[in-house]
Amino acid sequence: MYFCALNARKMELFYSKDIDAGICRLDHDESGHCIKVLRHKCGDQINVIDGCGTLHTCKITSDSHKAVEAVILKSEENWGSHPYNLHLAVCPTKNNDRYEWFAEKACEIGFDTLSPIIGEHSERRVLKIQRVEKILVSAAKQSLKATVPTVNEPASVLEFIRSAAETDALKLIAYCFEDEETPRRSIKQMLDSYHGSEIIVMIGPEGDFSEKEARTAMEAGFIPVHLGQSRLRTETAALTAAAATYFRYM
Repeated sequence: MYFCALNARKMELFYSKDIDAGICRLDHDESGHCIKVLRHKCGDQINVIDGCGTLHTCKITSDSHKAVEAVILKSEENWGSHPYNLHLAVCPTKNNDRYEWFAEKACEIGFDTLSPIIGEHSERRVLKIQRVEKILVSAAKQSLKATVPTVNEPASVLEFIRSAAETDALKLIAYCFEDEETPRRSIKQMLDSYHGSEIIVMIGPEGDFSEKEARTAMEAGFIPVHLGQSRLRTETAALTAAAATYFRYM
């Protein structure tokens, strides 16, 4: 971990969605940081991630603090990638800061898609994904990744279950079944016994999933799991799922 931290201090990363015909263009904010804060100028080499897994090494050809342009010298695909695809479907927390904290830290660990899901017991039913997307860009750069996780528009728990019903992924739901008839295995046991790489984990709100939601998920192929003996907050449970997956494949 010290080695990663050392690299992070030495390596500056910029983010751009405007990459075409061998030219990379930074937006207003990234350009300002590049030119005004870090004092780069024409002829300097910079590293730019595209959010889709590729790292571009570029040379600045226009050093406007509002619109940097750079020619791409070389590109490296799957830079900072991980050998699994993790889709976290997590109910928004009552305190929005906690959800943003989870998204940032889970990105640093490594996940691929975030689906905010609204359950029957959810206290927060509105989530603006634009701020979460910005946080994920920053977290991807900080943790030396070229891929920025995708954030889906919020949907109901039942809508999400229907959309995932036909996938071949390992589908897990963390739910506190009160009856003793429903067997639950630990998330570690399920991940250790799985030989694929596509994983979906559903995490409920502070009031947990409703019984109807949990039963519908099981009917759609979701397997009930527990995350240990401790009772975890929503954001902690989601981060635990991300960490468990990371350590399973590292």
